[in-house]
Amino acid sequence: MEKPVINFKNTEVGKVKLNDDVFGQKIFPDIIHQYIRYQNAKSRQGSSKTKSRSEVSGRSKKPFSQKGTGNARQGSNKPPNFRGGAVSMGPTNNRDYSFDLNKKEKKLAIKSALSTKLTENKMIFVDTFKIDNFKTKSLNLTLKKFNYKSALFIYSEKGIDKNFKLASSNIPKVQILPQKGINVKDLISYDTIFVEQDSI
Repeated sequence: MEKPVINFKNTEVGKVKLNDDVFGQKIFPDIIHQYIRYQNAKSRQGSSKTKSRSEVSGRSKKPFSQKGTGNARQGSNKPPNFRGGAVSMGPTNNRDYSFDLNKKEKKLAIKSALSTKLTENKMIFVDTFKIDNFKTKSLNLTLKKFNYKSALFIYSEKGIDKNFKLASSNIPKVQILPQKGINVKDLISYDTIFVEQDSI
């Protein structure tokens, strides 16, 4: 399939041919959901830990006599029922929340996400991200022509234009991403995807 390539003035400057196996893929919402779960699980720290009775500060001596006080008998001030005591059956070891997805599932999820954005007309192909200056105000006025809620800019292996990087860093809900860093979560999270022509 062919799609128009535009510049930052929102005028068409050419056409680009897209691979139907990537951008015309049948959409699988369940695979997309599974990949996002995979990404979220992989980024979880899993370092929660609570102190056991042997680790909390306090004395192991009986806090008061066994008999005659009217209180329930206690052998230490470290049990969970005391203020500052240990936590009963809390997490104690680092936990790995990640799980594996096979390569075919990963590829299919990214293809489905790309196809979803293209079907929704939320993917815009731009000839280059080069701009004349690093002023945030001027870039913001330029991007307002595209009427987006949030935007992800995918740049090619050649690297991102320095002026564009500086100017876009202070615009809310705008993110830049290298071609190699493309992932399902970012593709789905952002409303509009701007793709530099050389990164296709």
